Amino acid sequence: MKNRITELRAERDWTQADLARRISVSRQTIIAIEKGKFDPSLPVAFRLAKAFDLTIEEVFLDEQ
Repeated sequence: MKNRITELRAERDWTQADLARRISVSRQTIIAIEKGKFDPSLPVAFRLAKAFDLTIEEVFLDEQ
């Protein structure tokens, strides 16, 4: 699943570790999600969207 996490982090000047702490996951999880190697669970997706003050659809992109 494609996402805008790298772009959204850069806009806020957050490191992967900063975002990981904000949503209570490991930095490795953020890396895997950003690279598209791991699709987050629904609770993690909601926490990501909330951290960026966006909807899930604004963070994750439909590949169709």
